[in-house]
Amino acid sequence: MDKETKELVDKGIMLPLMEEFYTIQGEGSHTGTAAYFIRVGGCDVGCHWCDVKESWNADLHPPTLADTIVDNVKKYADTVVITGGEPLMWSMDYITNLLLENNIKTHIETSGAYSFSGKWDWFCLSPKKTKLPLTENYREADELKMIIHNKSDFDFAEEQAAKVGKKCQLFLQPEWSKKEKMTEQIVDYVMKNPKWKISLQTHKYLNIP
Repeated sequence: MDKETKELVDKGIMLPLMEEFYTIQGEGSHTGTAAYFIRVGGCDVGCHWCDVKESWNADLHPPTLADTIVDNVKKYADTVVITGGEPLMWSMDYITNLLLENNIKTHIETSGAYSFSGKWDWFCLSPKKTKLPLTENYREADELKMIIHNKSDFDFAEEQAAKVGKKCQLFLQPEWSKKEKMTEQIVDYVMKNPKWKISLQTHKYLNIP
């Protein structure tokens, strides 16, 4: 990457774009709604069950002008979900300002492990044990999405729920490879602890991106 490109990436004017696509939101509070997804490369959180490990190395994904990405969004949708990788590794200020100027709602899905940036209509926080969220990101959360891979993850979920605000919606989601085993346990847990809701990866059941 040349110096000029690096400076633009550092400012968030360019982002390492892995992929972008228009689809149906499959998880969490906005399940079933249409949205344009922007998947940004780069992540060092290191979830062993991550289903997009090809996103981890930002160098594999070409720096793309945020203006170009927003032009693509405008052809399809009025809601964007920026995900990764870990999107907060990069400044989200420029692209979210541009989206909002075009009356496009801004949603993010993040581990919260990096400093807050951007302007968000919806902030989905999905903490990981390997690299915990920064304090500032708990305050921003509209939605807490906890991935349940084994029984100990319920305790971790409760620890994280204690750190978010009262406005935050709480979701438990079975990790896909353990869904047969863990969904039953999640159903039982939510019935005993009704502050939680169940999130499923419905896009995988529907066989869409």
